Amino acid sequence: MREELRPLLLCYLIRSLTIRYIIHQVTCNIDPRIEEETMIYLLAVIAFLITFILVPSLIPTLKRMKFGQSIREEGPQSHMKKTGTPTMGGLTFLISIVVTTILGIIFTDYTAELTLMLFVTIGFGLIGFIDDYIIVVKKNNQGLTSLQKFLAQIAIAVIFFFFSYIFNSGDMSVGIHIPFTETEIPLSFFYVIFLVFWQVGFSNAVNLTDGLDGLATGLSIIGFIMYAIMAFILDQPAVGFFCIIMICALAGFLPFNLNPAKVFMGDTGSLALGGIFATVSVLLNAEISLLFVGFVFVIETLSVMMQVASYKLTGKRIFKMSPLHHHFELCGWNEKKVTTVFWTVGLITGLIGLWIGVH
Repeated sequence: MREELRPLLLCYLIRSLTIRYIIHQVTCNIDPRIEEETMIYLLAVIAFLITFILVPSLIPTLKRMKFGQSIREEGPQSHMKKTGTPTMGGLTFLISIVVTTILGIIFTDYTAELTLMLFVTIGFGLIGFIDDYIIVVKKNNQGLTSLQKFLAQIAIAVIFFFFSYIFNSGDMSVGIHIPFTETEIPLSFFYVIFLVFWQVGFSNAVNLTDGLDGLATGLSIIGFIMYAIMAFILDQPAVGFFCIIMICALAGFLPFNLNPAKVFMGDTGSLALGGIFATVSVLLNAEISLLFVGFVFVIETLSVMMQVASYKLTGKRIFKMSPLHHHFELCGWNEKKVTTVFWTVGLITGLIGLWIGVH
């Protein structure tokens, strides 16, 4: 009975908080678009509540429908007990992000920027959802083919660039800013190619990192905290507002994703997070900062590339297993230790990325 009441409670909370905000603006004779700071805090609370209430409501449903995670047999044996843990949990925080961002578009002046970021969120989230659906529901372990994913991701990147250019009246930066200088590497039309590489690369990087309980979720929260601070320093409040929404939505998911995880985000969540990270760095014209803010995602991806290249060229493996977090597990580190160390590294490099991004 309690589980059935959760969605109703959620709807009531959203309606109540929104109505109270509108009444406050009207009774105080204030333009609703002026007190945007108040709206940010309100939507941050709503984002957290939506995820925090949706996750425990969705878990029993996913279990009944047997939307469980399959574990690689060649992976660490400690992971075998995770077989059957509900996946596609990223759908919960994506719903939270979509709902609160739409409310932000309605009640703030950040329409263009929020619309762009919402498009990327939905686009990459949809790719991940379809992939998860094919794997989990259709019992096809291949999911979407690499080509299908790549073409869909290219389409999202090109559409994003096109509308960014229009929304900025042709004044969009098409170069990569070099930190600590006034220099920018002009790419012109080739910036579209860079954008495809950036969004596709980081969406897959977060996806590769999502192999331990809470690892990708915690790193994403740290990353979006850095970008929220960076955005407000650079006077980009729309991006900062969106990052706050991301932080709160993920904070509502994290308690259920920590070891031992009750639910995994799946490709639905991880692909969307990576795409959003790349998009935020582009909108802030601080692309290089992402190499540090998302440093753990980068080294996880490099570990896979190095492992594959080494094995094909020499027949030998560099790591006991890739991505890198599995290597440390097979070296004897328990899962919580790997996650904690990687979070710490992410925090340190994230602060470096913040410093680089504001210069």
